[in-house]
Amino acid sequence: MRAKGHRLFAAVYDRLNTQAERTWLGSRRAGLVGQARGEVLEVGAGTGANLRHYRDVTRVVAAEPDPAMRGRLTRHLAGATVPVEVSDAPAEHLGFPDASFDTVVATLVLCSVVDPNVALAEMRRVLRPDGRLLVLEHVRGEGRRARWQDRVTPIWRRVGAGCHPNRDTQAAVVRAGFHLDHEDRFEPPRVPAIICPFVEIVARPVSKGPKPQDVV
Repeated sequence: MRAKGHRLFAAVYDRLNTQAERTWLGSRRAGLVGQARGEVLEVGAGTGANLRHYRDVTRVVAAEPDPAMRGRLTRHLAGATVPVEVSDAPAEHLGFPDASFDTVVATLVLCSVVDPNVALAEMRRVLRPDGRLLVLEHVRGEGRRARWQDRVTPIWRRVGAGCHPNRDTQAAVVRAGFHLDHEDRFEPPRVPAIICPFVEIVARPVSKGPKPQDVV
C-alpha cells in the first residue's frame, strides 16, 4: 500500500525547525548521530536533517515512507559525507533481513509511527546483537502536563502528521528488549511545554524481545 504523503507538513518542516536546529537540536543530532558506526539504518529519516552528521559509518540506509518527506530527503543527499541509500520502508515493516545493521537511528519519529511497539520490535530484529539503537524524541511528561498531553493528542496528531505528544517512549524501548546505556531527559529552550520533555537514548539489545508479528 502506498504511503500517504503530508505535502504541507513536509513543505514547512525545515522552516519550523530552523531556530531549534541553530540553538539546540542541531547539536543534539550531531552528538547522538555521531555515535553511529558500521552499517546504519535511519528509520523515519524525514527531510534528511541527520545526514550531515554521520561520520565513521560504512553506509546509511535512510528509510522514509512519506513520499513528500522523501522527496525533500533526496535533495539533501549531496550534503552527506557518507554513502546513503534511500528506502521507502515504514517503521513497522522494514523489510530488511534479521541482524542487518550495526546501528539503528530514530530521531523525532517514534512520536508519529503508527505502532511504536511494532516499530521498535522491527528495529530490534534488524539490529545486530552487538549493535546500538540511538533515539532522540519528545516524550510523555508527568502529572498535569501528561494529562494535558492526553487531551490534546487527538487534535495534535491530525495537524502534526500523526505526532503523539503523550507517548512513553523510554518504556516502549525497554519493552522491545533493549537496555538503556544512556538516557538524558531534558527541557529544550523555547519549545512548547505540550511537546516536552525530550529524551536522548543510547540502547543495546539484551534479549530477543517480542517479534513484530507478536506485538499487540
